[in-house]
Amino acid sequence: MAEPGPPGGEAAVPYLPVVVIVGRPNVGKSTLFNRLAGRRHALVADTPGVTRDRKDAVAMLRGRKVRLIDTAGLEEAAPESLYGRMRASSEMAVAHADLVLFCIDARSGITPADQHFANWLRRQGRPVLLIANKTEGRAGAAAAMEAYSLGLGSPLSISAEHGEGIADLMGEIADRVPPEVVPDVVEDLPEPQDGDEDYEVPPRPPGPLKLAIIGRPNAGKSTLLNRLLGEERMITGPEAGLTRDSVAVRFADEVGPIELVDTPGMRKKARVDLPLEKMSVSASIEALKMAEIVVLTLDATLGVHEQDLQIARLIEREGRGCVLALNKWDAVEDREVTRKAIADRIEFSLSQMRGIPVVTFSALTGAGIKRLLPTIRAAHEIWNKRVPTGELNRWFESALERHTPPLVEGRRLKLRYITQAKARPPTFIIFGTRAEMLPEDYQRYLVNGLRERFKMPGTPIRLQLRGTKNPYADN
Repeated sequence: MAEPGPPGGEAAVPYLPVVVIVGRPNVGKSTLFNRLAGRRHALVADTPGVTRDRKDAVAMLRGRKVRLIDTAGLEEAAPESLYGRMRASSEMAVAHADLVLFCIDARSGITPADQHFANWLRRQGRPVLLIANKTEGRAGAAAAMEAYSLGLGSPLSISAEHGEGIADLMGEIADRVPPEVVPDVVEDLPEPQDGDEDYEVPPRPPGPLKLAIIGRPNAGKSTLLNRLLGEERMITGPEAGLTRDSVAVRFADEVGPIELVDTPGMRKKARVDLPLEKMSVSASIEALKMAEIVVLTLDATLGVHEQDLQIARLIEREGRGCVLALNKWDAVEDREVTRKAIADRIEFSLSQMRGIPVVTFSALTGAGIKRLLPTIRAAHEIWNKRVPTGELNRWFESALERHTPPLVEGRRLKLRYITQAKARPPTFIIFGTRAEMLPEDYQRYLVNGLRERFKMPGTPIRLQLRGTKNPYADN
């Protein structure tokens, strides 16, 4: 059977059948994964071993919804090595699969590795569908016949790159997976009483909090994700840059569901030269743009680097809430000095995110990790904050009295009122005569006042200026 549904808060979510794609490196697993999912979820390159962590997506195949999982290439290696850890992750996925797609490269023929892992799959007791990939052309179709020797039944010939045979594959998967299980849910909703005109249907619960973990290589992002999930979901180790693609997972805390994305490490642009690394950085930036709150993860033993500040500025420009996560805090010798040095650097270099929340912890040991999710929830609440217009304008009048708007081109600006246009992040519009000419230093004064008065530390605040046109200006 498939893995049980997401923990806590998502009991009503259907338990989807799990379809896992396995095979040795560079047989086209990720290309097949993207083709079945209907969009590019996984990085694809000619380099073997691009996929290291399990990546999953919900796919609709011939009217059947399934949870599709892409895995790292199966290779024989010592358990403590990187390839050994990758194989262990793939084996864990197979153990919870409802259907395994064993993919081979028909053009390369059957290799000893294919035979070895076919024998291993037969011992796992999981339903297996044999996929002969790269069978475009006559030579490929003929080579697929060799796959009968694996003893896994008739191979299904496809070309994931060109889309050949994919429709037949979708049909086979839909026929073989078990039906999805929808748990019985009894909603305890209040009943309307006679004459109760004020009764309203309770609003639908909000969607999951979208969270991204961002940072430089080897800051401990994947270890942090594993700690939050309580399982070894991501490949970790002393090697820098293990994560090559953004990986999304869902879980829940006591408040509700969370969609969490782990991302590849982001190095300085000048050091990113390989095409694969460029794709990895692009995946990180895309994950950041899709997030609501970003956990900027730092190695506390190394302090704040310029690259960390560049990432923070990118977070601010995209208007995302941010929590600064200082990992490896257990390895810091002088914590008071380190904390002060980091705080001073952040205050000086990130004035536009003044008051950004900071959490210290060790993802490896779990010390202090319980403070992270409540801090993230608090940052999300501030990011969604709305201020009543009346209260906002009372503050605005007092702010103008304390510091009168400056003269611009010898004329006084007349700022009339302020309103909040939207949240996520908090965005305010100031109306007034020639308001669009308001100097940046006075805008900063107003933003800092908003942040302090309405308790919005750390979140980006947007200020828009709307001037009123003088009807006699052109006469």
